[in-house]
Amino acid sequence: MTGGPAPDTERPYPAEAYSVVIPTIGRPCLDDCLRALAEAAQPPPHEVFLVDDRPHPGAPLDVSGAGPLAGRVRILATHGRGPAAARNAGLREVAAPWVVFLDDDVRVAPDWGSRLADDLAGAGPGTAGVQGRLTVPLPADRRPTDWERCTAGLEEAAWATADMAYRTRTVRASGGFDERFPRAFREDADLALRMMDEGWTLTRGSRSTLHPVRPADRWVSVRVQRGNADDVLMSRVHGPGWWSRAHAPRGRLPGHAAITVAGLAAAGLTLAGRRRAAGVAAGLWALSTAEFAWARIAPGPRTAAEITTMIGTSLVIPPLAVRHWAAGHLRHRGAAPWGGRS
Repeated sequence: MTGGPAPDTERPYPAEAYSVVIPTIGRPCLDDCLRALAEAAQPPPHEVFLVDDRPHPGAPLDVSGAGPLAGRVRILATHGRGPAAARNAGLREVAAPWVVFLDDDVRVAPDWGSRLADDLAGAGPGTAGVQGRLTVPLPADRRPTDWERCTAGLEEAAWATADMAYRTRTVRASGGFDERFPRAFREDADLALRMMDEGWTLTRGSRSTLHPVRPADRWVSVRVQRGNADDVLMSRVHGPGWWSRAHAPRGRLPGHAAITVAGLAAAGLTLAGRRRAAGVAAGLWALSTAEFAWARIAPGPRTAAEITTMIGTSLVIPPLAVRHWAAGHLRHRGAAPWGGRS
């Protein structure tokens, strides 16, 4: 069913009652997600809010995979505003004491429902959120590709909303997700840091969820460089120490900046006729770029296709990373902590 009246927040619920919010852009994996949830969600959620974030929805979302949960599914629409806004749209409708955020490309384990019940029952009064344990299946017959290794990093990610339960009133009072984060990156860490700043505790639960590596083209590593702008926003609102507090890897931005400077210097010195200096700068650029490419090639399958992809993307990633970082500084200058209210 679609839409509906505002939730009855005064209606009594069991302390461990929960609703599920799933933002989606209509990917085929949604069917697998719903089927796994329907099979594992015992006890079942009060409602499942499926938030359609397609910019231009065509055919209605197929929710047949929800099976016995179909009668509990409510579809909302946010028209391409991003996963943070989509989750907030679902959060505003939740009346149960707990809200569980899932991504549409995960599959909860068969015992997920019973373990979720244990996780929520075991949450102390000072615990605002309980994270599920993510598992990323990797090929058994070869080394993982760069993209597969990147996805596997989710297993160690803190407070990832691929499977994260929050106390509904608590997360709503905090303003929900910061909608200035336009993609599924850092918006979960931002919310977690705000929760902890307010004195709440976040824990890892016992339930587990499978996060398969989604199909991607060879340029996916180039597109994810947009996240450098989101890191700038994190630094603006949480200070330079947010990396360690959020247990987030620092990445190679300083190295990317050095490579970019060397490349620009080589071009500038060539135009100025300073060939020797230009040669030195070009050599530094080439060596640094080769090191970056090899760092990505070495742990991988080293197939011709993977090597070609790593070399091509390693040439363009450093300047693009720096460009997105600079754009983030312009876009988020003077940014204040999120003040939205969900």
